[in-house]
Amino acid sequence: MRCISLLVIVVALVSGCASSPRGVTSRTAISTPTVEALRDVPTPDVYLGDVVDPPVRVQDFTLPSSTGEPMSFSDLNGQWRVLFIGYMHCPDFCPTTLAEYRRVKALLSDAAEQVTFVYLSVDGARDTPEMLRTYLDNFDPAFVGFAGDDETLARIQPDYGFYYRRNLTTGSQMLYTIDHSTRSYLIDPDGLLRTTFTYQTEPQTMARAIAWYVQHET
Repeated sequence: MRCISLLVIVVALVSGCASSPRGVTSRTAISTPTVEALRDVPTPDVYLGDVVDPPVRVQDFTLPSSTGEPMSFSDLNGQWRVLFIGYMHCPDFCPTTLAEYRRVKALLSDAAEQVTFVYLSVDGARDTPEMLRTYLDNFDPAFVGFAGDDETLARIQPDYGFYYRRNLTTGSQMLYTIDHSTRSYLIDPDGLLRTTFTYQTEPQTMARAIAWYVQHET
């Protein structure tokens, strides 16, 4: 087991240093143990992401959601939350991350019942609740989406340190791209930001870390 853990650390460190698109980085196959096998793993032997120390209590927000009704982030308290911030017209980072969330969820097995995967759009003008629901259903119907607005995003930005910028000069008013950060954020059942993962963190690595938190921090 220690050999597998050391390999996870090596892969995580390599992924964390990469800033180029996924296509230029080779993928390494790693066998993933069950959640049961992680219960007695010592903390130092598990890569836990970029740990937020001390944890940050994130601000609540209420936004239109993929459920069809306004929803508060605190409505998901009691669950671990994996949050990604992007927009539906994103050609690469967003669909890749959501596809990998689907894989992370599968790797978590029964522990996935304690985890909700959340997609917060920085493009609420185009990403309506209905469109978010259709979009997320392509990955997992249980994924939850929020249509963000600039005021709300500006208020919660200090908690996460994310950024986004609309490139309005590259197209018409409704045909524009958005530069945005690509980290994933793990928030615990009490609303504390516990750790973050870089874009190229392997699903196996992320699943191990989330499983550790679920087993040891609840």
